[in-house]
Amino acid sequence: MFDFQVKAVCGRARAGVIQTPRGAIRTPVFMPVGTLGSVKALSPEELAAIGVQILLGNTYHLYLRPGCEVIEVFGGLHDFMHWQRPILTDSGGFQVFSLAALSRLTEEGVTFQSHIDGSRHLLTPEKSVEIQRCLDADIIMCLDQCIAYPAEYETAVAAMDLTTRWALRCRQAWQRNDPGARALFGIVQGGMFKDLRRASAQDLAALDFPGYALGGLSVGEPPETMYEVADFTLDLLPAGKPRYIMGVGRPEDLVTLVALGADMFDCVMPTRNARNGQLFTHKGTVNISNARFRKDPRPLVADCGCYTCRNYSRAYLRHLYKSRELLSYRLNTIHNLHYYADLMARLRRAIEAGAFESFRRDFFDRRVENP
Repeated sequence: MFDFQVKAVCGRARAGVIQTPRGAIRTPVFMPVGTLGSVKALSPEELAAIGVQILLGNTYHLYLRPGCEVIEVFGGLHDFMHWQRPILTDSGGFQVFSLAALSRLTEEGVTFQSHIDGSRHLLTPEKSVEIQRCLDADIIMCLDQCIAYPAEYETAVAAMDLTTRWALRCRQAWQRNDPGARALFGIVQGGMFKDLRRASAQDLAALDFPGYALGGLSVGEPPETMYEVADFTLDLLPAGKPRYIMGVGRPEDLVTLVALGADMFDCVMPTRNARNGQLFTHKGTVNISNARFRKDPRPLVADCGCYTCRNYSRAYLRHLYKSRELLSYRLNTIHNLHYYADLMARLRRAIEAGAFESFRRDFFDRRVENP
């Protein structure tokens, strides 16, 4: 029921199709983040109209609230949130990393304190798979240990080894429970050390997961370091499986990483930045609060087909944002997610046409200091 086919290659960039029980996903693809079963400010119908193919839900947060006992009443997250296209859920590992002051790591799993009510919970590899099955996600992730940047070599070794052992336990739990209904992705760790990334990729490839992710990137390292690690690691992953780079979302990162062979991405950047008045355009990021937009009657982007650009001026978007009107968050988010969906569609077309390198050069040539 899960399948991935590479349909076109241009250099190392790939265009493909992931088949899931809830529909096909054309890659490269960007997944908006719906942490709590909602992409902030937008309805599922608006997301579908924008062209969103797949959403990301957060295992840690949905486990704590509303809880599996609620979501099970609806048969899973899709019906609960009224979204019938595919969903990928993360494992909860990154939230453990980001809330490290409230957690304790052992071989068994991670004991953590809820940020909601202070209750204590144990998240094991098996429990992570169980929660993601309860959510009925189409793609689920192995529990991993994510480390900070910079990290000592010994710290990276220990985290990589634990991630591999947990991956085996996740795979065993997944295989015991209808593996055909959803795909489990392994997560490559190893910090910024190439020998560890190679070892992690080889160990996980031997477990033959349906797909693979690069974790532990975009955690504070310079972009050049991220690109170098991704460049090295992506070629180590099985060519016939989807390659997912977790938590990376700047447009320039997406174009660069697609050039290196990445297929899937997620990040809160387009939605979070929208709420902070940062709007993405082909020339770069616009700060809509800038005084130069106070009387500007033009749309944000003249040739953008999104609902926001078709109907509203820069002056009005600035007014809404400065007034902290709720409509500001909706209109800004619609534009940003449309930009991301359109960028990925143009990347796919360029690869399919054998013109990716020309597209990449044009993308960077069009960017200016103050769009």
